Amino acid sequence: MNPLVIESSAETPEIILDKRSNTFTFKGKSLPENPIAFYNPVMKWIDNYSIDPNPETKVEFMMMYFNTSSSKIILDIMKRLEVIKKSGHQVIINWVFKEDDEEMLEAGEIYAERIDIPFKLISEVV
Repeated sequence: MNPLVIESSAETPEIILDKRSNTFTFKGKSLPENPIAFYNPVMKWIDNYSIDPNPETKVEFMMMYFNTSSSKIILDIMKRLEVIKKSGHQVIINWVFKEDDEEMLEAGEIYAERIDIPFKLISEVV
């Protein structure tokens, strides 16, 4: 399975989905003009990955900011990961945020409540 690598821009996050190296990261800002179009390759990749996932999938979200439409899609991504967990594989989400970023902490807490995946809130010193 080929990795999916999307370079970051001023409006979009860096995304690395690589089964071989077991690297799954979302990093930066998410304000795409058309979030469905931007995240469609990500959804397709995760759907394909879920057919034969690694025994353990650790996903790191290191978001600095995202808009409302991106927040819905991030939840959709997590719901897809939840399906992998329910199929008997280990899935862990690390939600990394700057220690002074109350909005990202709160967003992580909300996601943690809405999905059935081990979820770690990790505060980074600024």
